[in-house]
Amino acid sequence: MSQLKYLGIGEVVPKVRFPVREGDAWRDLTTEEIFADKTVVVFALPGAFTPTCSSSHLPGYATYAREIKAAGVDEIYCLSVNDWFVMDAWRQGLGIKDEVLMLPDGNADFTTAMGMLVKKRHLGFGERSWRYAMIVHDGVIDTLFVEDISDTGDPFSVSGASEMLEHLKRAAAAE
Repeated sequence: MSQLKYLGIGEVVPKVRFPVREGDAWRDLTTEEIFADKTVVVFALPGAFTPTCSSSHLPGYATYAREIKAAGVDEIYCLSVNDWFVMDAWRQGLGIKDEVLMLPDGNADFTTAMGMLVKKRHLGFGERSWRYAMIVHDGVIDTLFVEDISDTGDPFSVSGASEMLEHLKRAAAAE
């Protein structure tokens, strides 16, 4: 895998629009709506319905959502380079309610601007997001956990919910 050149701590998240459905109507959810005046956790993953994403990554954040939010996080978002319908079907299939909100980055606009777009053509995925998690305060990246980019497989050791929760607990204890 080639070296990624991604946004880092202290940088402003990309300004994009995420097409979402509310009932039978489309609406553009903006990054301003998501991040302004809030502390938000975003975790990004390669794809809905894929093994690690479905067995560990998304379910982990749903399981730990209450504790993560109790540590000062306003919202938790799951981002993937998939469309709204796929993200919503995946959420429903896993029994996820509103503890984790879905961010469909179907055109990879956010992922590209973050510098996290990777080629997964060898798996038939096309281009997808690399796996990472971040804490964003009022639109600025405060903390960033990026999986090992030298690993050509599907690493999952730093961006999970338990790692995020431990970080939040350590940060609270240090205050």
